[in-house]
Amino acid sequence: MTKKERFKNVIDYFSKHRPVAETELEYTNAYELLVATILSAQCTDKRVNITTPALLEAFPTPEVMAEASPEQVFPYIKSISYPNNKSKHLVGMAKMLVNDFGGVVPSNVNDLQKLPGVGRKTANVVASVVFKLPALAVDTHVFRVSARLGLTSKAKNPLQTEKQLIKYIPDEKIPIAHHWLILHGRYICTARNPKCGECGLKDYCRYFESNFLKKKRSLVH
Repeated sequence: MTKKERFKNVIDYFSKHRPVAETELEYTNAYELLVATILSAQCTDKRVNITTPALLEAFPTPEVMAEASPEQVFPYIKSISYPNNKSKHLVGMAKMLVNDFGGVVPSNVNDLQKLPGVGRKTANVVASVVFKLPALAVDTHVFRVSARLGLTSKAKNPLQTEKQLIKYIPDEKIPIAHHWLILHGRYICTARNPKCGECGLKDYCRYFESNFLKKKRSLVH
């Protein structure tokens, strides 16, 4: 199976079996998603969704957040991982939004990465989810699943994974492909004990072929 064929098979499968795939973070606008995504680093979406309602009620806009201090933000996010750093990031992000971007979340990935607490992954999430741009965020799930399936090869970091994926995924599919891979990694292709028996991608999966089919053939012979 060529790389191009593998991508086509995976995209066709997800298009049929998961035509709707969205972020599990709860938000109503770009600012709220940006806040939630900053908080989600090394933290579950479930925990973030529990935390953001009170936080956003207290700091509903960049302008309000920019007037706060990290010490004022901290109590609202103390149950999140790395609350000290994230409190500083949120306030710094809000100040820069107000001072440099007129209080409006930019759509450009490079501009987004200028904001405190916003790396390439977070920038790509906001660009793709809110602005529907062909930006593919690579988290641990995307990194793992794309390697196991054989969509990527010898990718050593998220940026290498991103570049390999967007080479073969059509631009219009990139925003949803991010969610396909995340959700597949979260619920089926888990880090430990992947649920290969439940997976509809077995026929196109390099991991399944190497770990099950080849072993089965060797036992037969």
